[in-house]
Amino acid sequence: MTAILGISAFYHDSAAALVVDGRVVAAAQEERFTRVKHDHEFPKNAVEFCLRHAGIDPADIDAVGFYDKPLLKFERLLETYLATAPRGFASFAQAMPLWLKQKLFLPREIRKGLTGPKGRYKRRVVFVEHHESHAASAFFPSPFDEAAVVTLDGVGEWAAATIGKGEGNRVTLLKEQRFPHSLGLLYSAFTYFTGFRVNSGEYKLMGLAPYGEPRYEALIREKLIDLREDGSFRLNMDYFTFPHALRMTGRKFAELFGGPERSPEAPLTQREMDIAASIQRVTEEVMLRTARHALELTGSKNLCLAGGVALNCVGNGRILRESPFERIWVQPAAGDAGGALGVALFTWHQLLGNPRTASPHDSQEGSRLGPAFTPEEVESELTALGARFTRLESDEALVRAAADHLTGQRVVGWFQGRMEFGPRALGGRSILGDARSPKMQSEINLKTKFREGFRPFAPIVLEHRVREWFDLPKQHDSPYMLIVAPVAAQRRVPVDEGASGLDKLRVVRSSIPAVTHVDHSARVQTVDQRRDPLLFALLTEFEARTGCPVLINTSFNVRSEPIVCTPGDAYRCFMASRIDTLFVGRCVLRKEDQPDAAKLDIDAHLAKFIPD
Repeated sequence: MTAILGISAFYHDSAAALVVDGRVVAAAQEERFTRVKHDHEFPKNAVEFCLRHAGIDPADIDAVGFYDKPLLKFERLLETYLATAPRGFASFAQAMPLWLKQKLFLPREIRKGLTGPKGRYKRRVVFVEHHESHAASAFFPSPFDEAAVVTLDGVGEWAAATIGKGEGNRVTLLKEQRFPHSLGLLYSAFTYFTGFRVNSGEYKLMGLAPYGEPRYEALIREKLIDLREDGSFRLNMDYFTFPHALRMTGRKFAELFGGPERSPEAPLTQREMDIAASIQRVTEEVMLRTARHALELTGSKNLCLAGGVALNCVGNGRILRESPFERIWVQPAAGDAGGALGVALFTWHQLLGNPRTASPHDSQEGSRLGPAFTPEEVESELTALGARFTRLESDEALVRAAADHLTGQRVVGWFQGRMEFGPRALGGRSILGDARSPKMQSEINLKTKFREGFRPFAPIVLEHRVREWFDLPKQHDSPYMLIVAPVAAQRRVPVDEGASGLDKLRVVRSSIPAVTHVDHSARVQTVDQRRDPLLFALLTEFEARTGCPVLINTSFNVRSEPIVCTPGDAYRCFMASRIDTLFVGRCVLRKEDQPDAAKLDIDAHLAKFIPD
C-alpha cells in the first residue's frame, strides 16, 4: 500500500487529501473542523480525519505533497515590493513576519504537524507549482483519457492562469498568464469595490450581475483590460493597488466608476448591479477566449477546469454552450482547497509514474470525501445536546417523511453520509426546500441563511429529467453544481419585464420560481442513483407526489459560518435558524419539539436584514 498525503495551507482554504494506491479515499477543508471560515492554518484536523479514515499513522505515509512552491512565491512578493517601493511598505511589514517565522520553513512546519503514536513523519516533502496542482486536480479525477486543461485563479507563484494538456498519467503546462495580469484578481477587485469580501464574496458578485445592465463593459475594456483574441490580456495597473497595498483598488479606480467603493452592508444601488453585470460579462469573454485557444493548442474536444475562477459557473455554462468543446469537467473543489488533492494525485501519477485509467463518470466519488457518522455516533451527539428526535427504521421511511415535510412547505436540514469536499453542498450537508414555492427563495435567504435576499438558490434535479426542466446542452450532466443553464422555455411563465434592480426578485418567472434567477438561469445539480441513492430516492418520491423532480439545495450553514461537519454542528445551526425539520441520518427532529428554539438568536440575526 502506498499512501500519499496532499496539503494546502497558510493562505486561505487550507485542506488535506489522502490518495491510497491511486484512489482518493478522503479529503476535507480545515474550516469544517475549526468552524473558522476559510481557515488558513495548517490543516491539523483535516489531516487527522484523512489518516483516521484510512487507518494510517503519520509515520506510515509514503509521501507528502504541498500544493505550491513557497520560495518561488516569496521571490514574486519580494520583486513586487521592490518594484513598487515605498508604496508597499505597510503590506510588506504585515506579510514578512509570517514568512520569516513559518512560510519559508514549510518542511519543518509540515513534519511538526504530522506526529502520531508511531512518531513523526520523516520522509520527503514534495513541492509542486500552484497551477500544476490545480491542473492535476482538474485532469486526473476527470472522466477523460485526454483533455485540454485550463486553470484560472488569483495567483500562485507567478502564474495566474495556465493552459495545458492532460494525457494518460501526465499533465503538461503549455502556456501561462503571469501576475499581476490576473483574471481572478480583476474579479476580486470588483468584488472589493462593490462592498463584498475578497475570497468569499465573488459568489455574491456573480449572483448580483443579472440585476444590472453591463453599462460599464465598454469602459472596462477601454480603460482597465487589453484583451487579446487568445484570452491573454494586460491590466492597466494605474487603476489597481493589490500588488503593493492592503486594498484592491484606489482613487483612480473610484473616479472611473463615479465614486468610492460601497461600504459593506450599505444598501446596494443600481451602480453596483451594473458594475457586477459588466465585470461578469468581461470575465465570461476572457474565459471563452481562453477555452477556444486551449482547443487550438491541444486539439482536444474535452476540457478540464480548475482554479478559483472555475467556480464562476455562469462562465462555465457559456463555455459549454458556446465553445467547440464537446465535454467539460470542473474540479468540484476548484479553489485552493483542491490543490491538496491535485498535489497528491500529481505525486502518484506524474512523479511516481503510476498508470491512470479514467473512470467513465469521474473518480471523485461525487466529492463525498469527508467524515460520516454511524447511527450510534449521531444519537449520542444529539442526546448529549438535549435534542428530541424520532428514529426511523429504514431509508424508505426516511424518504417518505422528508417528502411529507417538503410538500408541506417546511424547510429541511439534510445531513446524510459523508461531507462534501469543496464549497458546494451536494446532498450530504444541505438545506432543502420546495422549488415550486414563490416565497421559498427569500424565506430561506433571510430567515434561514441570514444572507442577502438577492442571492439565487440552486436546483437539484433527477439526472434523467434534467432536459425537461433546464436547457443543459450536449447531453451533459452537472453533478457538482458548477454549470449554469437556462430554465427550459416550457417551464417559464409570461412576465412583465418592467421591474428593475432588486424589484426583479419579486417577479415569478417559472413554475419553479425559487430556483429561477432573474435572467431565467439556474445553477443546476443533477442527481443520479449511483452517486447519491438516498437523494435520488427523495427526488423520485417528491416527483411522484407533485409531478416536479426539482428541489432547492443550498449549503447547510448560516452566513459567515462554514458548512456543518458533525451532527452537533447541524443541531446548533438548526436551533439558531428557521430550519423547520432536521434529518440527521435516520433521526428526525422537528423544531417545535425542541426544548429551546433559540428565538433571541434568530431575531438578532434577522434584525440585520429585515426592516422593522
